[in-house]
Amino acid sequence: MRILWVKAGKLLPVDTGGKIRSYNLLRQLAARHEVTLLTYYAGPTDEAYEAEIEKQFPSAVTVRTGAPGEGLPAQGLNYLRKMFSPAPYAVTKFTSPEVQRLLSQWTGERRFDVAVCDFLAASLNFPPELARVSVLFQHNVESVLWQRQARHERNPALHLVYKIEAVKMLRYERRMVDAFRHVIAVSENDRELMSGMTDPARISIVPTGVDVEQYRAAAGHEPAGPLVLFLGSMDWEANVDGVEYFCRDIWPRVLAAVPRARFRVVGRDPHPRVLRHASATVEVTGRVPSVVGHLKEAAVFVVPLRVGGGTRLKIYEAMAAGKAVVSTTIGAEGLDVHDGRDIIIADDAEKFAASVIELLQDDGRRRELERAASELAARYDWKAIAAHFEESLSRAAEQASAAPPLSSLRGARVPN
Repeated sequence: MRILWVKAGKLLPVDTGGKIRSYNLLRQLAARHEVTLLTYYAGPTDEAYEAEIEKQFPSAVTVRTGAPGEGLPAQGLNYLRKMFSPAPYAVTKFTSPEVQRLLSQWTGERRFDVAVCDFLAASLNFPPELARVSVLFQHNVESVLWQRQARHERNPALHLVYKIEAVKMLRYERRMVDAFRHVIAVSENDRELMSGMTDPARISIVPTGVDVEQYRAAAGHEPAGPLVLFLGSMDWEANVDGVEYFCRDIWPRVLAAVPRARFRVVGRDPHPRVLRHASATVEVTGRVPSVVGHLKEAAVFVVPLRVGGGTRLKIYEAMAAGKAVVSTTIGAEGLDVHDGRDIIIADDAEKFAASVIELLQDDGRRRELERAASELAARYDWKAIAAHFEESLSRAAEQASAAPPLSSLRGARVPN
């Protein structure tokens, strides 16, 4: 197949869940198909990024949009300019005339058998004709993510912004899910949520994967004491909220029972709300070269998330590393996990703390959970997951060539 993959924002470094998923699927698909990655980004020209992308994906086309960068002042001004748009800001900020022009040109030239819109963010760049053979890759149900963030946001101004964006996103997401030829979801839960937006037969499920070989290096090591670990991008609101919740409501209970316990937060760009929890018992590392060493040292891996959507790659990574995991239901949402067998699910602070304490104090129970977690993760190597993704793309391309066009995207476009 000739595959076009459209990615808003930089793909490298591979340091977020969405990037990890996209990167690994792209690498697997590129080994068997003719893949063109269109990656576009805002801000100043990043020659190092463009060179590395070309090295890893020789057919890649990189576009600098010239739009404002990711800093807070630039983002704030850009949001004010687009706040009256009917489409959500999470989409309009990634809409580019240059990308639209390229996609329209390539569509007219019929260069590709199928195109992948990676996340909803790039969708306004797709011309109506390209929708006929396009797949929308939904890593999350975006409207649910925004609704949850609005529900938990304490800052009045941000709460209002999130509520407005949640309403816009729900309306827009419904339209786009029904407009693209096919939709790929990452879990049955996400598929069910989107089934009210379009014909469920048009939605495939390709589960989250893991680089089993990479994380297996951390398995089988005795933990460095009663160390509790959290991994994630620490500038993402769902992770910030989760760490705040853990430190405020759960960690004091753990320390009361296990005074030697230590909590380590590993991830890039820690938000000030996370940094203020750093103490003699809470370590915030920031970006690290590799998470494998930290996984080796951990006794318990925690995912105390209360907001967000999609699936958490970090859980399968921890499981592939042979670690016992305690998570909320939202944290493990959409994953093929089994409470009490290969993971512990706890949705209130008391149960979450009690579960962490048990695993820190009971080596036998912890090792039992570790073994089951490792066995589960081994079934989700990226090679197997990419094969499912490939099948979905093939079906979409075949259906597109045999069927009339779907509903047009023409009315959805908004000005930048």
